[in-house]
Amino acid sequence: MLRVGLSGGIGSGKSTVSARLAELGAVVVDADAVAREVVAAGTPGLGEIVDRFGVGMLTPDGALDRTALGQVVFDDPQARQDLERITHPRIRARSAELFADAPADAVVVHDIPLLVELDLVADYALTVIVDVDAAERERRLVQLRGMPSAQARARIAAQADDAARAAAADVLLDNRGTVAELLPRVDALWHDRLVPFERGLRAGVPSRRPERLSIVDPDPDWPHRARRLLARVRTALGESVLRADHVGSTSVPGLPAKDVIDLQVVVADLGVLDDPTIRTALARVGLLVADGGWFDHGHPAVAAGAHRPTLPKRMVKTADPAQVVHCHVRPVGSQAWELALLFRDWMNAEVDERAAYVELKLRHLSAGTSASDYAQQKEPWFASAFERAQDWAVATGWSLSPGPTPPREA
Repeated sequence: MLRVGLSGGIGSGKSTVSARLAELGAVVVDADAVAREVVAAGTPGLGEIVDRFGVGMLTPDGALDRTALGQVVFDDPQARQDLERITHPRIRARSAELFADAPADAVVVHDIPLLVELDLVADYALTVIVDVDAAERERRLVQLRGMPSAQARARIAAQADDAARAAAADVLLDNRGTVAELLPRVDALWHDRLVPFERGLRAGVPSRRPERLSIVDPDPDWPHRARRLLARVRTALGESVLRADHVGSTSVPGLPAKDVIDLQVVVADLGVLDDPTIRTALARVGLLVADGGWFDHGHPAVAAGAHRPTLPKRMVKTADPAQVVHCHVRPVGSQAWELALLFRDWMNAEVDERAAYVELKLRHLSAGTSASDYAQQKEPWFASAFERAQDWAVATGWSLSPGPTPPREA
């Protein structure tokens, strides 16, 4: 099963995307529909709302007067929190039931308006955001829904802004044009990404980089991609994560690189990845343990002068056909994880060393070095570079920074 989060600002056309995905075969869990279900007439949820907000929240036939309730909670943060306390646990529980009822080979799309606002990116293998700028969404709300301009602006302002949505998006689906222009994009997303992603995830086959080496210009989205992926890893591994970081060439601003996101997770014991519960949790967010004899090369510079030929590690990857991820899981006792952070920070600080590394990359690219041979053939350069990085660390007083923010609480 592939779990996809779908969101977009009010007036973005998210419902059109959701409906099209359902036509193509997705199992759609509509958060708005679930929210209505858990407060339907006669439900305990509606009873609690009446207890908190009064019988004025009911229509003459005993249903929830959503307009009246909206007017009460829109400008009252405490009232809104009280409403969320009543509804959110019920919505989560019912949504979980619907997810559990989906077939094992399903692409389950969770159509959820507040995905970004509730910081739920880490709950899905992929997040799809329907992208329409605020001015266009206001125009649609006014012209197509008859909403007063002031009300439309207020509704838009109450939601996450465009930048926050873009940072949360694995897929930013352009819907600034017509429905006829949108639907082929949805179809392509389904056939080219969602279906292959689900198939690879179910089969346990991670996506692979092409064998032909490719070095691309820096992508400003690399840090955002890394943050989203790290959040998923932290969610799956929980307290096993001692620290998690974006490393490798894509973590160095301005550095050309393979379009591969390298992550690093430090754990107490690599055996955590053999836990079936952990593997299931990783699969829920689109990640797979890549079994095999993975190791880092030992270098004297990282082992106080003692040569260590290999340093064991594990690898976690994604089955997403649109991106390649190498998540290096290293034990806390290995010096390799410290070196990865030192190398990243050294590359960021030293312009000449960064230029030398780019020259090395381009030399291998022009020589036709394969992607498989690329890492091995860089080792002689790295052996020398690590020593220079250690010298730089001593000269500058470099030390390990605290790890990134720990995982959010559920």
